[in-house]
Amino acid sequence: MEQKRIIIGISGASGAVYGIELLKALKSAGVQTHLVISKTAQITIAHETDYSIPQVQALAAHTHSAADLSASIASGSFKTLGMIVAPCSMRTLAEIATANTTTLLTRAADVVLKERRRLVLMVRETPLHSAHLRNMLAVSDMGGIIAPPVPAFYSKPTSLDEMIAHTVGRVLDLFDLPHALVKRWDGVPVD
Repeated sequence: MEQKRIIIGISGASGAVYGIELLKALKSAGVQTHLVISKTAQITIAHETDYSIPQVQALAAHTHSAADLSASIASGSFKTLGMIVAPCSMRTLAEIATANTTTLLTRAADVVLKERRRLVLMVRETPLHSAHLRNMLAVSDMGGIIAPPVPAFYSKPTSLDEMIAHTVGRVLDLFDLPHALVKRWDGVPVD
Protein backbone atom coordinates (compact mmCIF):
# COMPACT_ATOMS: atom_id res chain seq x y z
CA MET A 1 0.00 0.00 0.00
CA GLU A 2 1.28 3.44 -0.95
CA GLN A 3 2.09 5.83 1.91
CA LYS A 4 -0.32 8.75 2.35
CA ARG A 5 1.11 12.08 1.22
CA ILE A 6 -0.01 15.63 1.94
CA ILE A 7 1.49 18.89 0.74
CA ILE A 8 1.87 21.61 3.36
CA GLY A 9 2.27 25.20 2.24
CA ILE A 10 3.21 27.89 4.72
CA SER A 11 2.59 31.38 3.37
CA GLY A 12 3.48 34.73 4.90
CA ALA A 13 0.32 35.42 6.86
CA SER A 14 0.40 35.51 10.64
CA GLY A 15 -0.12 32.06 12.16
CA ALA A 16 2.90 30.07 10.97
CA VAL A 17 2.44 27.94 14.07
CA TYR A 18 -0.52 26.23 12.35
CA GLY A 19 1.72 24.90 9.59
CA ILE A 20 4.35 23.82 12.09
CA GLU A 21 1.83 21.98 14.28
CA LEU A 22 0.28 20.33 11.23
CA LEU A 23 3.69 19.01 10.22
CA LYS A 24 4.16 17.52 13.69
CA ALA A 25 0.69 15.94 13.73
CA LEU A 26 1.05 14.49 10.23
CA LYS A 27 4.44 13.04 11.11
CA SER A 28 2.86 11.37 14.16
CA ALA A 29 0.11 9.98 11.93
CA GLY A 30 2.67 8.47 9.54
CA VAL A 31 1.74 10.78 6.67
CA GLN A 32 4.51 11.76 4.27
CA THR A 33 4.64 15.55 4.04
CA HIS A 34 5.93 17.74 1.24
CA LEU A 35 6.64 21.26 2.50
CA VAL A 36 6.81 24.57 0.66
CA ILE A 37 7.57 27.74 2.63
CA SER A 38 7.13 31.10 0.90
CA LYS A 39 9.79 33.81 1.24
CA THR A 40 7.51 35.93 3.41
CA ALA A 41 6.65 32.88 5.54
CA GLN A 42 10.33 32.57 6.39
CA ILE A 43 10.18 36.09 7.85
CA THR A 44 6.94 35.32 9.72
CA ILE A 45 8.35 32.08 11.17
CA ALA A 46 11.41 33.96 12.46
CA HIS A 47 9.23 36.70 13.95
CA GLU A 48 6.41 34.61 15.47
CA THR A 49 8.12 31.40 16.58
CA ASP A 50 11.28 30.06 18.18
CA TYR A 51 11.87 27.78 15.17
CA SER A 52 14.57 28.25 12.57
CA ILE A 53 13.72 27.46 8.95
CA PRO A 54 15.92 24.31 9.04
CA GLN A 55 14.05 23.13 12.16
CA VAL A 56 10.68 23.59 10.40
CA GLN A 57 11.99 21.85 7.28
CA ALA A 58 13.20 18.93 9.42
CA LEU A 59 9.59 18.28 10.47
CA ALA A 60 8.70 17.42 6.86
CA ALA A 61 9.58 14.28 4.95
CA HIS A 62 10.47 16.42 1.89
CA THR A 63 10.99 20.13 1.40
CA HIS A 64 10.76 22.06 -1.83
CA SER A 65 11.94 25.55 -2.71
CA ALA A 66 9.09 27.93 -3.50
CA ALA A 67 11.01 28.82 -6.68
CA ASP A 68 11.24 25.21 -7.95
CA LEU A 69 8.35 24.93 -10.39
CA SER A 70 9.74 21.60 -11.63
CA ALA A 71 9.31 19.87 -8.24
CA SER A 72 7.31 16.65 -8.03
CA ILE A 73 4.34 18.40 -6.37
CA ALA A 74 3.96 20.66 -9.43
CA SER A 75 2.64 17.68 -11.41
CA GLY A 76 -0.76 16.05 -11.28
CA SER A 77 0.89 12.66 -11.80
CA PHE A 78 2.41 12.96 -8.30
CA LYS A 79 -0.32 11.41 -6.16
CA THR A 80 -1.26 13.07 -2.86
CA LEU A 81 -4.30 13.25 -0.59
CA GLY A 82 -4.21 16.98 -1.21
CA MET A 83 -2.77 20.13 0.27
CA ILE A 84 -3.14 22.39 3.30
CA VAL A 85 -2.00 26.00 3.21
CA ALA A 86 -1.48 26.99 6.82
CA PRO A 87 -1.66 29.89 7.15
CA CYS A 88 -2.93 31.18 3.82
CA SER A 89 -2.25 34.83 3.07
CA MET A 90 -4.61 36.90 0.96
CA ARG A 91 -1.95 37.10 -1.77
CA THR A 92 -1.69 33.30 -1.86
CA LEU A 93 -5.49 33.03 -1.88
CA ALA A 94 -5.69 35.49 -4.79
CA GLU A 95 -3.14 33.55 -6.85
CA ILE A 96 -4.98 30.28 -6.24
CA ALA A 97 -8.39 31.83 -6.97
CA THR A 98 -7.19 33.21 -10.31
CA ALA A 99 -4.86 30.31 -11.28
CA ASN A 100 -2.06 32.89 -11.55
CA THR A 101 0.58 30.70 -9.99
CA THR A 102 3.95 32.42 -9.54
CA THR A 103 5.49 30.06 -6.97
CA LEU A 104 5.56 26.35 -6.26
CA LEU A 105 3.19 26.91 -3.34
CA THR A 106 0.42 28.28 -5.54
CA ARG A 107 1.24 25.94 -8.45
CA ALA A 108 0.89 22.92 -6.15
CA ALA A 109 -2.48 24.23 -4.93
CA ASP A 110 -3.60 24.72 -8.54
CA VAL A 111 -2.58 21.14 -9.36
CA VAL A 112 -4.51 19.83 -6.34
CA LEU A 113 -7.63 21.64 -7.56
CA LYS A 114 -7.30 20.50 -11.18
CA GLU A 115 -6.83 16.90 -10.04
CA ARG A 116 -9.94 17.23 -7.81
CA ARG A 117 -7.99 16.50 -4.65
CA ARG A 118 -8.65 18.14 -1.30
CA LEU A 119 -7.31 21.70 -0.89
CA VAL A 120 -7.71 23.33 2.53
CA LEU A 121 -6.84 26.99 2.96
CA MET A 122 -6.46 28.30 6.50
CA VAL A 123 -7.01 31.92 5.47
CA ARG A 124 -5.67 34.50 7.91
CA GLU A 125 -6.88 38.07 7.60
CA THR A 126 -9.38 40.31 9.28
CA PRO A 127 -11.37 42.30 8.49
CA LEU A 128 -12.13 41.11 4.99
CA HIS A 129 -13.05 43.24 1.98
CA SER A 130 -15.06 42.17 -1.06
CA ALA A 131 -12.09 40.93 -3.11
CA HIS A 132 -11.03 38.62 -0.26
CA LEU A 133 -14.55 37.23 -0.04
CA ARG A 134 -14.83 36.82 -3.83
CA ASN A 135 -11.51 34.96 -3.91
CA MET A 136 -12.65 32.62 -1.13
CA LEU A 137 -15.88 31.96 -3.03
CA ALA A 138 -13.92 31.31 -6.24
CA VAL A 139 -11.73 28.72 -4.51
CA SER A 140 -14.76 27.16 -2.84
CA ASP A 141 -16.54 26.97 -6.22
CA MET A 142 -13.48 25.12 -7.59
CA GLY A 143 -13.74 22.55 -4.79
CA GLY A 144 -11.36 24.02 -2.23
CA ILE A 145 -12.21 24.26 1.44
CA ILE A 146 -11.86 27.58 3.24
CA ALA A 147 -11.03 26.78 6.87
CA PRO A 148 -10.01 29.91 8.79
CA PRO A 149 -8.30 29.13 12.09
CA VAL A 150 -11.27 30.14 14.23
CA PRO A 151 -11.05 28.90 17.82
CA ALA A 152 -13.78 26.77 19.35
CA PHE A 153 -14.68 27.62 22.92
CA TYR A 154 -17.00 24.71 23.76
CA SER A 155 -13.91 22.69 24.65
CA LYS A 156 -13.04 25.32 27.29
CA PRO A 157 -9.41 25.73 26.23
CA THR A 158 -7.04 26.82 28.97
CA SER A 159 -4.12 27.76 26.74
CA LEU A 160 -3.21 29.00 23.30
CA ASP A 161 -1.63 25.60 22.61
CA GLU A 162 -4.99 23.88 23.22
CA MET A 163 -6.73 26.31 20.84
CA ILE A 164 -4.13 25.69 18.14
CA ALA A 165 -4.30 21.91 18.64
CA HIS A 166 -8.10 21.95 18.29
CA THR A 167 -7.90 23.90 15.02
CA VAL A 168 -5.18 21.60 13.66
CA GLY A 169 -7.28 18.59 14.62
CA ARG A 170 -10.32 19.94 12.80
CA VAL A 171 -8.21 20.36 9.65
CA LEU A 172 -6.95 16.78 9.97
CA ASP A 173 -10.61 15.72 10.25
CA LEU A 174 -11.11 17.08 6.72
CA PHE A 175 -8.71 14.36 5.52
CA ASP A 176 -10.17 11.65 7.80
CA LEU A 177 -6.80 11.28 9.52
CA PRO A 178 -6.63 9.86 13.04
CA HIS A 179 -5.55 12.13 15.91
CA ALA A 180 -6.35 13.01 19.52
CA LEU A 181 -6.19 16.80 19.18
CA VAL A 182 -9.90 17.64 19.38
CA LYS A 183 -12.17 17.51 22.38
CA ARG A 184 -15.31 16.33 20.60
CA TRP A 185 -18.68 17.99 21.12
CA ASP A 186 -21.10 15.49 22.61
CA GLY A 187 -24.11 17.72 23.12
CA VAL A 188 -25.47 19.70 26.01
CA PRO A 189 -27.27 17.81 28.76
CA VAL A 190 -30.95 18.73 28.94
CA ASP A 191 -32.77 18.80 32.30
